[in-house]
Amino acid sequence: MTDPMSQSATIDQIMRTSAVIPVLVIDDAATARPLAAALVAGGLRVLEVTLRTSAALEAIREMKQVPGAIVGAGTVVNADQFASAMAAGAEFIVSPGLTERLARPIIDSGVPFLPGVANAGDIMAGLDLGLTHFKFFPAEANGGLKALKALAGPFYQCKFCPTGGISESTAPEWLAFEPVLCVGGSWVTPKGADMAAVTTLAKTANGLRG
Repeated sequence: MTDPMSQSATIDQIMRTSAVIPVLVIDDAATARPLAAALVAGGLRVLEVTLRTSAALEAIREMKQVPGAIVGAGTVVNADQFASAMAAGAEFIVSPGLTERLARPIIDSGVPFLPGVANAGDIMAGLDLGLTHFKFFPAEANGGLKALKALAGPFYQCKFCPTGGISESTAPEWLAFEPVLCVGGSWVTPKGADMAAVTTLAKTANGLRG
């Protein structure tokens, strides 16, 4: 079994790579590689492809062809999806919530894992599994930064990637909070944007940490 603390160090490194992790819903795998190239060119190397579409797994394979891209699978909710994501080459796993049934095989595999948490009970369940890095989700709907600051007090050892409702205008406030290593967002890939625009948005997003 993999040491969960070594796993945490790995997810820690991924979370510190870029200020923003683009949360990507890919409908057409043919767009995946140019999109990844545009994001990486803008400095956003960590890419989360959500398993919400039939094109997602092929999109992961395509994006992994882009030099410098670190491609993971998001919206992973069961062991079958985890297995499919790993077969597609996912380099990290993100889930919207946390259950031991899902977490255990991911932890045992050693792949970097960022499970979603919404409250103190979720965080305590993660700590019981040896995890210290979490996706705070849905961030704004769960009370926003005020709520995370309240949770981060008793759980001082934890680091977070808030996701859900965060925008370019609100991201800097989240990123200024020390336990927040990065934020997840979809604003860097607006529908209809060309790749040059995506690169520009990515450059701006990567500079938000200040």
